Amino acid sequence: MTGPGSEIERLIELMAKLPGLGPRSARRAALALVKRRERLLLPLAQAMAEVAERVALCEVCGHVATGPRCGICTDARRDATRLCVVEDVADLWALERAGVFKGRYHVLGGTLSALDGVTPESLRIPELAARVRAEGVVEVILAVGATMDGQTTAHVVADYLEGTGAEVTSLAKGVPVGGELDYLDDGTISAALSARKAF
Repeated sequence: MTGPGSEIERLIELMAKLPGLGPRSARRAALALVKRRERLLLPLAQAMAEVAERVALCEVCGHVATGPRCGICTDARRDATRLCVVEDVADLWALERAGVFKGRYHVLGGTLSALDGVTPESLRIPELAARVRAEGVVEVILAVGATMDGQTTAHVVADYLEGTGAEVTSLAKGVPVGGELDYLDDGTISAALSARKAF
């Protein structure tokens, strides 16, 4: 019994590198693409080619854009005095879906990690500090993960922003809306108790 051709193997190998897809899921996805060549594979290949050619990162904030600047950075209706710092574009999209933040963003591109050699410079933290100074930002909201690396990154960002005049805040952490204490992990309960406020 022979296996798939080298072209399919290459497709499977590349797809397996995507988040959430392992080798088995990649094989199933590749097979589904081949079976639906006209309806799925060819349009997907065309969309991927267009994205590869036209989409890059915004020169200001790091969001995806089809020009030098993204739609958020060029939108005059956004509050330029408030800047929300996120780890990656997926976090920006999550905040935008919620529709509650009307300021602008700065995408770090990950979190600090000494083991992986991820430094403040590779995360665009110095650019953030320069941007806060140049744009007259009054508040920087740190919307990074509650992980160890995320919190380390938040502290380093706050250090870089010292002396800029901007107030540095962070997202509240704790019990989610509709959450029951019995179902929450110890870290979430601890964070909620620490961040308690007057009722």
